[in-house]
Amino acid sequence: MNSQDAKRVLETALICASQPLPLRDMRVLFADELGSDTLRSLLDELTREWEGRGVELVALASGWRLQSRPEMREFLDRLNPEKPPKYSRAVLETLAIIAYRQPVTRGDIEDIRGVTVASQIIKQLEDRGWVEAIGYRESPGRPALFATTRQFLDDLGLASLEQLPLLDGGGLGDGAVLAEALAMQPTLLDPQASLGLEADAQPDATAEAAIEAPAMAEADVAVADNAAADVAAADTSADEPPPPNHTDAPAADAAPEEPQP
Repeated sequence: MNSQDAKRVLETALICASQPLPLRDMRVLFADELGSDTLRSLLDELTREWEGRGVELVALASGWRLQSRPEMREFLDRLNPEKPPKYSRAVLETLAIIAYRQPVTRGDIEDIRGVTVASQIIKQLEDRGWVEAIGYRESPGRPALFATTRQFLDDLGLASLEQLPLLDGGGLGDGAVLAEALAMQPTLLDPQASLGLEADAQPDATAEAAIEAPAMAEADVAVADNAAADVAAADTSADEPPPPNHTDAPAADAAPEEPQP
């Protein structure tokens, strides 16, 4: 098979693939008759041929993918007007800290953000396929170590973590700075991969308290109920007449005092 025919087969496979196509799958296309170096050369040619068009060929963490260019999103969104899901600042900051400081534990994230990290936040990121536990730290309690996945890089259109937006000095210790840097990364092909912040997101203290502390909320209700009961009891006792003072009141059957001569 000449290079032109091989390139046509490769281009067709890329167009039809629903997921990024790794080199090992490309070799299967040609029954291992083409090596990795030859395939990379063909991919470079295809990349140049797609320049200046609305679609581009990019290398991602898990393989190669043909995808729409960012400037085409304005028009493509008209075909799919549904808005992508939005993520709260707490979720985005947690994801950004994991991305820039990985591997990290929940305790590390809490130290940076200054607030407790809700279990639901970690679970939401795991369910989305963006983070995973890769091991455990050898410290008391053996907390899980979290890192980002290839799916996270694919959804952001990146081949490696080195392509994350650069931070100004000192940014690694600030969850908000990390979140803003991550939010600037353009969403490429999959609209479901949007990392946009909710415009009306609640402040962390309010949002995370609503997620993390149902037991505390129930305790507060119990305390309030007890306090109300105490107040009601105090009001009731205030309305009752005071008990008779047996020391000061004369006895009903006491004889009258006789006059002195």
